[in-house]
Amino acid sequence: MKKILIIQTAFIGDVILATPVAEKLHNVFPDAGIDFLLRKGNENLLLNHPFLNEIIVWDKKHNKYRNLFGILRLIRNANYDLVVNLHRFGSSGIVTAFSKAKRTIGFDKNPFSVFFSKRVKHNIGKENYQYHEIDRNLSLVAEYGNIGRIMPRLYPSAKDYFKTETGKDNEYICIAPASVWFTKQYPKDKWIEFIRSIQESLHIYFIGSVTDKELCEEIIKESGHQFSENFAGKLSLLETAALMKNAKMNFVNDSAPVHIASAMNAPVAAIFCSTIPEFGFSPLSEKSTLVQTGESLECRPCGLHGLKYCPENHFKCAYTIEKENLLQTIDN
Repeated sequence: MKKILIIQTAFIGDVILATPVAEKLHNVFPDAGIDFLLRKGNENLLLNHPFLNEIIVWDKKHNKYRNLFGILRLIRNANYDLVVNLHRFGSSGIVTAFSKAKRTIGFDKNPFSVFFSKRVKHNIGKENYQYHEIDRNLSLVAEYGNIGRIMPRLYPSAKDYFKTETGKDNEYICIAPASVWFTKQYPKDKWIEFIRSIQESLHIYFIGSVTDKELCEEIIKESGHQFSENFAGKLSLLETAALMKNAKMNFVNDSAPVHIASAMNAPVAAIFCSTIPEFGFSPLSEKSTLVQTGESLECRPCGLHGLKYCPENHFKCAYTIEKENLLQTIDN
């Protein structure tokens, strides 16, 4: 193998959970140039990655399909030996199928997988609780030797760590309170209740995107914790990773920050409301805790992904998670 392309054009967490594939392929083919195709907005995740040659960025928001066919021309001219597609949707399937690569591999759920050299079954759902997403991804390259399970990795620079040294003299926790989906997000009033019970000397740094800034400000104001600071929208993805690495604990929903923590082997308490860890997106850090309701709810999980509202209009999967479930992870 001289030239390899990995494709994952979904979201932040999906890109992070694709990094074990890059790690393995470099291990097996150390002299190969490995490129990575992702969606615009996620490219900074893979800055400084020692095993990647080129990051190819697809702008999905503006002129999506014109940009797609421009990328396809670029890939066809690159003469890849291997294309590994971790994305399960048609757009990436077109790129893979018509890439002119010598070998193409992807999941059978991709509508264009019939044109791939090899299709691999994608096991997810209630009947496949034993599979983590990294195991599903690594199954695509299983034919290239068994070198054991490989964890996701991100590579913040010294500059990233330097920018987040604000907390080096104080013990601190990070909280990422937001999620794109309502049923994946621990409720604001529950966050406030939890924060009001945290010892006053412990610093709290709120993290997230610029769209999470307002929620973080509301929680800070209403909880009244003296040493709280809002970093939402102020840090890059790798700066956020550097901050999480040195935290006493990171409190996150079932969303991208849980995977950032995994990639940094940072301590993490992952809150699962409507979704369940068995879908394969649980944290992988050595020090990790799953926080979820202790009640047996017939409605949980209500879907594979988060929803915009609780279908039962009670949201018990979130409201039955008590602050004690979170507080005990700080001392452990």
